Amino acid sequence: MRAHPAFGDTLIAGVLFMFDLLTLAAAGLPYQVPGESGGVVTSGVSGAAWLTVLVLMIGPLPVRRRYPRTTSALILLGAWVQLFTHGTVDDAGGLPLRPADMALAVALYTMVVFVGRRPSLLYLAALSVGSVLWAVTAMGGPAGVMMLFVIAPVFGFSWALGEFVGARRAYHSELEQRLQLLELERGQQARIAVGEERSRIARELHDVVAHAVSVMVVQADGAGYAIRTQPELAEAAVRTISDTGRQALAELRRLLGVLRSEDGSGTQWAPQPGAGDLRELTEALRASGLPVTLVVGGDLGVLPAGLGLGVYRIVQEALTNTLKHAGSGASAVVRVDCGPERVLVEVVDDGFGTPHDLVELSGGNGLIGMRERAGVLGGRLEAGPNPGGGWRVRVDLPLVPA
Repeated sequence: MRAHPAFGDTLIAGVLFMFDLLTLAAAGLPYQVPGESGGVVTSGVSGAAWLTVLVLMIGPLPVRRRYPRTTSALILLGAWVQLFTHGTVDDAGGLPLRPADMALAVALYTMVVFVGRRPSLLYLAALSVGSVLWAVTAMGGPAGVMMLFVIAPVFGFSWALGEFVGARRAYHSELEQRLQLLELERGQQARIAVGEERSRIARELHDVVAHAVSVMVVQADGAGYAIRTQPELAEAAVRTISDTGRQALAELRRLLGVLRSEDGSGTQWAPQPGAGDLRELTEALRASGLPVTLVVGGDLGVLPAGLGLGVYRIVQEALTNTLKHAGSGASAVVRVDCGPERVLVEVVDDGFGTPHDLVELSGGNGLIGMRERAGVLGGRLEAGPNPGGGWRVRVDLPLVPA
């Protein structure tokens, strides 16, 4: 019945119909008997009136949940038809009370649950007026007053039950809305988390691949020029290509291993590069043909692992851009100043990148990745042409993000 409410309402209507039919059989349809003065007297309940009340009061019950106002109005109309047709006790044999009248209590309950309190009060007022009129005309005297004391608790119970069920329905509806809202928020948070994770992975992949490929391309070009005239220099360039490729493969395997692991417990991130590895980075680039000068102020060993990795990646990407866009003969200076509250990173080169290269750099993934990494760490990045020539990248990172 909970899964199919219309079936339950139809069952209620069927039960009331059966009891109403038995009551009619006991009261009898209209029949004629001889009168005392020789005439004919009609006694019993009219079949048309009984059928009209039956259709109006029991017929709408199966659809009371779908059309609560209409069904309640039809049931009330049936009660008034009964009152004025066969709802009084007289010599003609009325039927003042019948099982179909229980539909009035069901209608009141339906109004309270599905419509609201104010329309239900108006409906209860109409029921009260009809009940008083019925008690006066049908019973009269003490019997009518007694019947009112019997009917009032029935309507009161219907109202109380409707208030209880209505409050529970409202609570369940609000709970469902909250659950839907929480589910929507959880989906949005999951999409945001996925987007952030994808951006982080893209930054890591770009930093590893772009740096390694740039170094390998420069070394391969140099080896190609020197392979005939200076074979020793070409051999050194090939060794640098091999070492750079192995390092890039190791970092890619580590990153892909984290992606394959569900919780990351099966793959160790360490040893990840940090700020302390900047000297090795600059030496590798210096061996690749880019003169790099590293100036460090403060103790980089006190930096947290995440901040140290961010500093390393930003410097790596800035030097990779210098290697790609600054042109031949360019040099770079890396300054890292670690203070008590902030870390300042500056990478300056004296290259002569063409306007096309500058535009490409300003909209490339490298600069976007550096900005995103600085934003994640709570810092600010400035990048652009240096007034004295070349390109300048400056990053201000707090030790403790706000």
